[in-house]
Amino acid sequence: MNKTRPKHLALHKIKLPLPGYVSILHRVSGAVLFISLPLLLLLLDQSLRSIETYTNLTEHLASPFLKLVLLGLMWAFLHHFCAGLRYLAIDLHLLPSLAAARTSSKWVMAVSLTLTIVFGVKLW
Repeated sequence: MNKTRPKHLALHKIKLPLPGYVSILHRVSGAVLFISLPLLLLLLDQSLRSIETYTNLTEHLASPFLKLVLLGLMWAFLHHFCAGLRYLAIDLHLLPSLAAARTSSKWVMAVSLTLTIVFGVKLW
């Protein structure tokens, strides 16, 4: 048996289906939310401490860069939430077939992006 096997895994050549990307984005969004938790708690603390810190915070949050950061965090939360509901439905056997699971991954992407756009318009 003289089979030639690849010496390394070429990740850029792997063609994942959409549920694979939803799974990866679910993990990435969860990690981003976990890492940004101290920042979000600091923003909450500054908004509740006093009227001076609240006005200072609103002045800082008026910058386009911070609005983009908050928009990214909003997408991470909405995608993580929608994908979590999808995985919950899969675990409860509410999506019994492969076709239903694949369709639900399309819905996760569409709903999370649509909600991000809707809330992003309100944020901006």
